[in-house]
Amino acid sequence: MKFVFYTHSLISDWNHGNAHFLRGVMRDLQRRGHETLALEPEGAWSRTNLISDQGPAAVERFHQAFPQHRSEIYDEAFDHEAALTDADVVIVHEWTEPRLVESLGRIRRKGAAFTLLFHDTHHRAVSAEGDIASLMLDDYDGVLAFGQTLRERYRRAGWGKSVFTWHEAADDSLFRPLPNVEKSGDLIWIGNWGDDERSAEIAQFLIRPARDLALKTMVRGVRYPDHALDQLRNAGIIYGGWIANADVPAAFARHKVTVHIPRRPYIEHLPGIPTIRVFEALACGIPLISAPWADIEHLFTPGLDYLPVGDGEEMKKSLHAVLFDTNLAASLAASGLATIKARHTCRHRVDELLEILANCGTSKVTAKLQPREAAE
Repeated sequence: MKFVFYTHSLISDWNHGNAHFLRGVMRDLQRRGHETLALEPEGAWSRTNLISDQGPAAVERFHQAFPQHRSEIYDEAFDHEAALTDADVVIVHEWTEPRLVESLGRIRRKGAAFTLLFHDTHHRAVSAEGDIASLMLDDYDGVLAFGQTLRERYRRAGWGKSVFTWHEAADDSLFRPLPNVEKSGDLIWIGNWGDDERSAEIAQFLIRPARDLALKTMVRGVRYPDHALDQLRNAGIIYGGWIANADVPAAFARHKVTVHIPRRPYIEHLPGIPTIRVFEALACGIPLISAPWADIEHLFTPGLDYLPVGDGEEMKKSLHAVLFDTNLAASLAASGLATIKARHTCRHRVDELLEILANCGTSKVTAKLQPREAAE
């Protein structure tokens, strides 16, 4: 089948974590013999910032790291209806411009045979409810929500016909342990600052514990204002700026422990949704310690797959324990990796996607789906 993904950007992962997941899903669909294509807007904010920050070489780096992926950039004159003539499945990310979301629904309503799905991987359904409520989703065959609480939000509001939970996951062909890489640091955190949604939490669960323990600490990410950079510098933390997602496994491998610091909207309004870095870190076999978040869907086993902490003091104690107890560190790494391999890779998510398509797909899709996927 041919899968077309409308995404903010496949090329750029600058402050755009959905690109990580989409690349892995497309890779696994290709492995199964399907065709994939990403369509991204001409002025995509993430790609524009990537080029401004890193130069055009960053785009070329994407093509070198992911030569199997096709992405086309569309402008105002782009003929979407013609581009989708031979599509079987069209998945539209929620960052897509609202008029285009509606236009794609009209194409489906006019009789297009593809299955049309809307994909939400953000917190706007609760933090900017009007933006999502105003989207025209009646002509979509289904909605993919990246957590059960988000799915329930869509269902209660009546947004979309059928709503399915479809969590993010790790592309384990990229995210895997690299045991031969020499350790050069203690703690690494890979995350963006972003809109002050977790600035206090970063100070509590990362900056102060790293400073108090005098850890050799690295922070990678973007959108750090000057006052945040000052905090890192005063704590003796090295700030490395943006990192290409393809380089993250090696960065994890060079350090002994990492942390998860969720954004406030997910804690307060959408519990149960971790950042994609949790999946990716555990897939790399690095011990992880997490600031508070409610794993209401039991994606992981707290205390075995990762260490949960409630405040900065507990974070400091847990960091010390992981860094000086090699058995504890090894146990966390092994358990987290085993859980990823058993439940949370992009292969698992493609399996789930195909099940969803069997449930809500058009006859064109189900006719192609059954013989191929039954054989697999």
